[in-house]
Amino acid sequence: MLRSIKHKKYLKQANYLALRPVVRHSHVVEDGGNICVIVPKFRNKWLVKFLVPPRKSPHFRIRLDELGSAVWLCIDGKKNVGEICNILHENLGEKIHPVEERVTNFLSQLYKQGFITFAELIELDGEFRQNTQ
Repeated sequence: MLRSIKHKKYLKQANYLALRPVVRHSHVVEDGGNICVIVPKFRNKWLVKFLVPPRKSPHFRIRLDELGSAVWLCIDGKKNVGEICNILHENLGEKIHPVEERVTNFLSQLYKQGFITFAELIELDGEFRQNTQ
């Protein structure tokens, strides 16, 4: 809980365009070129064993549209949000106008749902662990 408070405080003060998003789940590319994010239903393997019915997938499949897929493919943990916006503006042009507003809203939703995190928060967690030991 203390960690989430630190995260919220850090994100409130941070310049969103300077943050570097990092994916937390794997993905597959579907036939149309769109991305399908594979999200586990449970983190604990025992819960999967006992709660997921036989012949059912232990994962949710979240399908992204063309714009969401383009953003997802740009996320690598090295590019910041501003750089991702520039790449998408070059590739998609007016299709994604206003680019910064749309991308930041989309990334905020991905973060709230737990699909991505930010490299700066991972680094902050590393500092947090070092200080508590």
